Amino acid sequence: MADEDYDYESLGENCTMTQNAFAGALAGIAEHCAMYPVDSIKTRMQVIQTAAVTTNTASPTLAIQQQVRTSTRNLWRGVNSVVLGAGPAHALHFATYEYCKDYYGANRQGHHPLASAAAGATATLAHDVLMNPFDVIKQRMQLRDSTYRSIRECARVVFAKEGISAFYISLPTTLAMSVPFQSIQFATYEYFRKVLNPNGGYDPSTHVMAGGLAGAVASSLTTPLDVVKTLLQTRGQSHDARIRGATGFMDAVTIIKERYGVRGFFRGFKPRVLTNMPSAAISWSVYEYFKWLLQSSVTHHHGQDHQPNLLPL
Repeated sequence: MADEDYDYESLGENCTMTQNAFAGALAGIAEHCAMYPVDSIKTRMQVIQTAAVTTNTASPTLAIQQQVRTSTRNLWRGVNSVVLGAGPAHALHFATYEYCKDYYGANRQGHHPLASAAAGATATLAHDVLMNPFDVIKQRMQLRDSTYRSIRECARVVFAKEGISAFYISLPTTLAMSVPFQSIQFATYEYFRKVLNPNGGYDPSTHVMAGGLAGAVASSLTTPLDVVKTLLQTRGQSHDARIRGATGFMDAVTIIKERYGVRGFFRGFKPRVLTNMPSAAISWSVYEYFKWLLQSSVTHHHGQDHQPNLLPL
C-alpha cells in the first residue's frame, strides 16, 4: 500500500508533461466555470463608479439582490473567454508546478512550504502571461453595463480604442497579486494535504478540504491587490476620466485610497472568498482525480510485474 501511495505522489516525475497539462486544463475549466456568477458579482462590486451608483455596491447582499433582479443570465457573460484561456493557461500552470515541485524538492518526505511556494510562484508566472488578456476580456464583459455580444467583439473594440497595452497594463499588478496568492495557496494546500492525509494516497475528502482552506487563506490575504487589478483591467469602460487615465499600480492605489480609504481595498471581499474557497476545492479535487486516474491507467498498462519501474531512482 505504501508503494502505491508513493507512486501516486510521484506522478509528476512518472507521468508525461502532456498528462499533467491535461489534468490541469480540466481542473482550471471546472474551477472557473463552477463559480463564474459569484466572480461576476465580485467584479461588479470592486469596480469604482461615479458617486451616484456606488452606494448599491457597498454590501454583498444588496449587490446579489441587484444582480438577481437585473437577470441571472448576464452573470455568465464572458465565461467563454475563461474557458478559452483557462484550459491552456492551467495546463501550463499545473505542468510547470509538477516539474518545479520535484525540481525544488517539495516531493520529499515531510513539509516543505518554501519549496511548494516557489513551485507555485514559478507556475504562476507562466500562467498569468498567457491568461491576462483573457482575464481583461472576461472582466470587461462582466460589467453591468457591458454591451459586448462576444469575446471577439470585446477584444477587437478594446484593441481599437486602447491598443495592445490594455491587455497587459494590469499584468504587473496581476503578478504582484497572483505570485503571493498562488504561493500561499500551494504551500497551504500541500501542508493541509499532508496533515489530513499523512499516507499521501488519493483521498477526495482531503483534496476538497485542503483545497478549500488554501483558497480561503490565499484569497483573504490578497484581496487588496485584486481590487487594484480590477480597476486597471476595467478602466477603459469607466465614465470617470481619472480612472480611465490610470497609468499603473501606484496610480490605481492612490485613486482607491482617495475615494474610499483603506476600506476601499476590501471591496468584494466576501464574494472573492466565497468564489475562491469552492473553486480551489474544485480545482484541486479535479486535478488530483485525474492524477489518480492517469496513475491507475499507467499501473494497469504496465502490469504488476513492471511495478518497480514506476519508482523513482
